[in-house]
Amino acid sequence: MRGADAGNQKAVLVTGSSTGIGRKITVKLAGEGFLVYAGARKDKDIDALNKIDNVKAVRLDVTIQEEIDQAVKLVESGGSGLYAVVNNAGVLGLGSLIEAEESELDFIFDVNIYGPYRITKAFAPMIIESKGRVVNISSISGVLSSELAGIYSMSKHAVEAYTDSLDQQLRPLGARAIAIEPGTYDSKIFNNLCARLPSSAKQASGSLVAEKMKEIAGECDDLPDGESPNNRFPQPDRVADAVYHALSATNPKEHYMVVPTREEARLTIAKAIEELVSLNEDNEFTYSRDELIEALDEELASRSLVN
Repeated sequence: MRGADAGNQKAVLVTGSSTGIGRKITVKLAGEGFLVYAGARKDKDIDALNKIDNVKAVRLDVTIQEEIDQAVKLVESGGSGLYAVVNNAGVLGLGSLIEAEESELDFIFDVNIYGPYRITKAFAPMIIESKGRVVNISSISGVLSSELAGIYSMSKHAVEAYTDSLDQQLRPLGARAIAIEPGTYDSKIFNNLCARLPSSAKQASGSLVAEKMKEIAGECDDLPDGESPNNRFPQPDRVADAVYHALSATNPKEHYMVVPTREEARLTIAKAIEELVSLNEDNEFTYSRDELIEALDEELASRSLVN
């Protein structure tokens, strides 16, 4: 680690820091003066992260409790306490929900759901002591559910619920929990998916989604080494900006939807509206159109107080 005296900095732990969104978050926060404990699993990534000013790399796999415990000891010994954790580490899976093996659910849930749970639980005493923040990198898939990414969407819906409940528990203690919902950016999560696809594509032979899975596997096979299937999308700098706002604003939002296109925003908001209308439709306590608009206006007015 290089940079300012760690004792004068707010410290933040970021999981999954080696590439993609996690790397962007790490660089952004370090550049803004935070001391960033950057979680990574591979030696080469740890060495690369340690070359960034204000960054101290930590060997950290969010599925291994021993590594989490070691990370806690390292942060405790650093002398800066811990202001925030950014639960970014995640994996993607595609396939048929009907035909998926339980092991596939276990793999995705272990990282995407239990990972944030383990990390937050381990570092909660320091977060509460500093009246700090927990930032969970969710996804617009926590609102939407696509045909092939059902298990991933399940995990991100869980992250949304976890964040909302956790925020209610932390607020009375002076701390906060916040969700960031990125859309489709250039992220290495898709490279990890491609590395796992060959076996999945074979299993999909004759399945409900066989042709679509073969098409995705073909796209992965055609990629030059090191490139992402999503390299046609923007880099996730705006996601890192949202994390910085969530950590630095006096009154951060509960949710930050960050998408690269108007169409992704439209689809996500339309889904939320569709669900609202469906919940309100034809029941004993249905709101009238005027009552719904009044409730929306009141909520919009309250948002003017958010910094």
